[in-house]
Amino acid sequence: MTPQQYVQDKAAGSGSSFYYAFLFLPPPRRAAITAFYAFCREVDDVVDETTDSSVAANKLQWWRKEVAQAYNGQPSHPVLRALMPLAPEFGIEQTHLQAVIEGCQTDLEQTRFLDYPALQRYCHLVAGIVGEVAANIFGRTHEATVQYAHQLGLAMQLTNIIRDVGDDARRGRIYLPVAELQRFDVKAHELLQRAAPWGYSDRFQALMRFQAERAHACYDGAMRLLPECDRTAQKPGLMMANIYRTLLREIEAQQFQVLHQRTSLTPLRKLWIATRTHVRGR
Repeated sequence: MTPQQYVQDKAAGSGSSFYYAFLFLPPPRRAAITAFYAFCREVDDVVDETTDSSVAANKLQWWRKEVAQAYNGQPSHPVLRALMPLAPEFGIEQTHLQAVIEGCQTDLEQTRFLDYPALQRYCHLVAGIVGEVAANIFGRTHEATVQYAHQLGLAMQLTNIIRDVGDDARRGRIYLPVAELQRFDVKAHELLQRAAPWGYSDRFQALMRFQAERAHACYDGAMRLLPECDRTAQKPGLMMANIYRTLLREIEAQQFQVLHQRTSLTPLRKLWIATRTHVRGR
């Protein structure tokens, strides 16, 4: 299997909304974003699929060394062998990849976030940096597009957090800020147990509405930041934004039933949203 086939299989097999946006890119940009996304999946899987935290930490350390070695001209993993030839053309720097690894390291070391600024710092590493790299690959010409990409990355990560409250609780993680749990009088053990009588209380509903409103505000803020001159080039990001925002609205319509299930959109619906965005340009 070639490195290019490896990253293609990794991206397609993830079932992610991102994959549907990649389909509309010209081949060189599609190859770059596919390889970069495959790298993000590899590193993220270290945390999600390794039950022993010490083993996961060792694997992340291996990835740090592998990235440094790759930027010295000696990549060994197929993901980096696919990515490195494209990195200079699309401005993919070692600091970008190391930041993604640092964000995953945070998942190993931290299961709570004290307040929203602390959560924002985490989101910057695992989503904002990813948005910045993606915007560069899609083709940006204006510096303000970087700020748009970071804001959009934050919005989508907040959507992930809302969707995954139950899944994260099963792993002992709560990404909703502690200060906001206290504000809405929702106890950590209520989330971790994911059960009646308190699971879907009025307090929980109010907390989740607050989270959703903030995510929507981030989507709106991102759209305001996107310069008109880059709007056409950034259509893949707009596709992802529309897919994720549709998911958020679906969760809202289901009254935040996220403790016992993981809401998702069908592949056909994602493709339809991506195609519609491509045609409409927004």
